[in-house]
Amino acid sequence: MKYFPVGKLDYRLLEKLFALNPLNDPRVIIGPQIGEDAAVIDFGKKFLVAKTDPITFTTHHIGWYAVNINANDIATTGATPKWFLATVLLPEGKTTAKLATEIFLDIIKATQTLNITLCGGHTEVSYKIDRPIIIGHMLGEVEKNKLVIKNHARPGDDLLLTKGIAIEGTSIIAREKASEITKIFGRQFVKRAQKFIDKPGLSIVQDALLANKVAHIHAMHDPTEGGLATGVLELTMASGTGAVIDMEKIPCYKETEQICTLYNIHPLGLIASGALLIVLDPKDTKKVVSVLTNHGIPCALIGKISKKSEGLKILKKGRLLKMPVFKTDEITKILSGM
Repeated sequence: MKYFPVGKLDYRLLEKLFALNPLNDPRVIIGPQIGEDAAVIDFGKKFLVAKTDPITFTTHHIGWYAVNINANDIATTGATPKWFLATVLLPEGKTTAKLATEIFLDIIKATQTLNITLCGGHTEVSYKIDRPIIIGHMLGEVEKNKLVIKNHARPGDDLLLTKGIAIEGTSIIAREKASEITKIFGRQFVKRAQKFIDKPGLSIVQDALLANKVAHIHAMHDPTEGGLATGVLELTMASGTGAVIDMEKIPCYKETEQICTLYNIHPLGLIASGALLIVLDPKDTKKVVSVLTNHGIPCALIGKISKKSEGLKILKKGRLLKMPVFKTDEITKILSGM
């Protein structure tokens, strides 16, 4: 019997599973499909956007992660995240009042920062789990004329990336492998890398809402598990396109480069929350880059959307190569067995 590796299910299996679930409700504008970040439901004057995502790679500030990761996916549709529910599963034999309180304070702080209401959920101490797990559920809303759907991406569009790649992966590895990394790069290096969740930060809500406010955005996607390479793959699958990415134009922080070199992992396949992919008409690129930059959000033109028949390519040292594929996130090479 073949078992799947840790991480996302193979997209080919997911497509078969989705086909078993016909959408009979005409109010469901976007249902389950490869590459889409959230469901969209017609609620009259506006669209309701719904998302659920678990936090499994880290336990540090897990409540904060749960809010931000789910809010990001709402924002990629152009919607404003509004309401959050959380299912909090706590480990048998390890759960204390202190642990439960820390998680709830994390959730409350994150929701207040983003002006989101924590409006429900479920908590329990669960049998046979060894660490806290949170499954977040986020709801948001968007004006109908501002909804961003990935299938609107088209060949010739520019592809932008905010901040840089592997922000989340860098922070997690720096925290989980702090003692090892400190011996090589020093304590200040580790502290900087650990704080990547705050600066440059994991939230892309402001990035997405600002871009969608000043231009007609064709598609947005936040690359998460599987890194930038998987994020671009998901975006092009959802839009039925291809892409060409310029490796030299992809922003990558020095700490990320050094940690990836140390552990012999590829930054393009490392969990990448904190960055936002934006697809738009080239005539709007300068305006969006300027607005984001003026708000302290770095933004770079990293490539172009192409025809589906051209596939996914990466330009590296003047050579056009196939985009690398990562069946599992590169972080699993480091954290498996911990």
